[in-house]
Amino acid sequence: MTENRFLPAPKITIIGAGGFVFPFRLIGDILSFPALRDAELCLMDIRPEKLGPVAQATRELIAHHGFDATVVETGDRRAALEGADIVIITFQVGGVEAYRHDVEIPRRYGIDQTVGDTVGPGGVFRFLRSVPAYDAIAADALEVCPGATFINYANPMAMATAYLNAKGLRTVGLCHSVQGTTRMLARTLGVPYEEISYRCAGINHQAWILEFVRGQEDLYPAVRETMSRLHQRGRGAADLAGDDGDHSEVAEGANVYEGGNEQVRTAIMNAFGYFQTESSHHASEYLPYFRKSPQLTEEFLPERWDYYEICAAHDDQGDIDAQLAKLKEELAPSVEYGATIVNSIVTGTPSVIHGNVPNHGSLIENLPADACVEVPCLVDARGVQPTAIGELPPQLAAVNRTNVNVQTLAVRAALTGDVENVHHAVALDPLTAAQVTLEDARAMTEELLAAHASQLPEALRPAAQG
Repeated sequence: MTENRFLPAPKITIIGAGGFVFPFRLIGDILSFPALRDAELCLMDIRPEKLGPVAQATRELIAHHGFDATVVETGDRRAALEGADIVIITFQVGGVEAYRHDVEIPRRYGIDQTVGDTVGPGGVFRFLRSVPAYDAIAADALEVCPGATFINYANPMAMATAYLNAKGLRTVGLCHSVQGTTRMLARTLGVPYEEISYRCAGINHQAWILEFVRGQEDLYPAVRETMSRLHQRGRGAADLAGDDGDHSEVAEGANVYEGGNEQVRTAIMNAFGYFQTESSHHASEYLPYFRKSPQLTEEFLPERWDYYEICAAHDDQGDIDAQLAKLKEELAPSVEYGATIVNSIVTGTPSVIHGNVPNHGSLIENLPADACVEVPCLVDARGVQPTAIGELPPQLAAVNRTNVNVQTLAVRAALTGDVENVHHAVALDPLTAAQVTLEDARAMTEELLAAHASQLPEALRPAAQG
């Protein structure tokens, strides 16, 4: 091994390692870096029946390639965290049954979330029911691995990452919407991706492509012209160019990036001047303009895409055998940043990723200090080092703030136990505000509090408010 190493044989812990497909793909990413092939991979999940197949496939992959990595599988969270150098979070709490409440209760009030995992009623409650698990992780980690770097793949990304940092864990949140969007734009323009450079910042699922260049050539005029032409024809760029990568490999709770019609993102760009990083289906949930009625939604998104229905349709972990066969044949990293971060910390090899981090020091000056922002970050042996962006164009910051309001209020509810902040967060969601009265927003939130009561932080359970 030719690389210098700052962390020989690191311990890499994955919490939620029995999740749908993604944890095993992430393990493949880790093992694709030579410096990580003797790591201790500690796989933790509270469901042994899900964890076992992932651990077995990991051992088989290691043996096939003749690596020295070791695999530990456990349901003991504290043991998994003991001495960990890197901790990767890939779980959601409650599974499909809890997710059903996130989407079905709001739909009775006319709020149709295509995913419901980022802001809105679904995002707020996905976060709140994860808080007790985050608290337990933080309590153990601060004792047994206080110097560990935490990588969060769980949604709602901004809320979860902000909360983990507030609890004292050095955490970066990762998504693949920046990679997916920039690849889609390059492909749509017919420009090789390796010739593209870009500048991107904002918040998760609503970051903005601020610059998009090829050498000295500004490609934004071509982006605006091409996407607007496709939008006018009622076809999305990805309809013509195809989706990028295997985005079926999504963790439970991780971001979803799908191709398809991009009329929503094009409309956002035409209104506010810049292209944003989350797909049109997902982006339509974050603003009040696109889902006011079923007819309007169909106009912007002719093909319905419903992530809850997709999740409810599968009851296993995906085809791990197929993934194993692929990784035996070719062990190459995916577009995910997680393993790249681990490699940079272990070897000191610099890399640049787009990560979600607290807006400390005003990384984005015209977003609130308690926001969780998505910015370029340098990574090396010193860890993840966010870069300061300055100010976003004011209209972009204004759009972001409508979502930041929801995120920071939900995090405040978790930190303080004030259930009124839950009501405030849901009522201020842009899509919710476009669809219901304040009275109905409160009634809906009360229903969600009751439906999720057993999994919420104790202070936020309805019984605690009586």
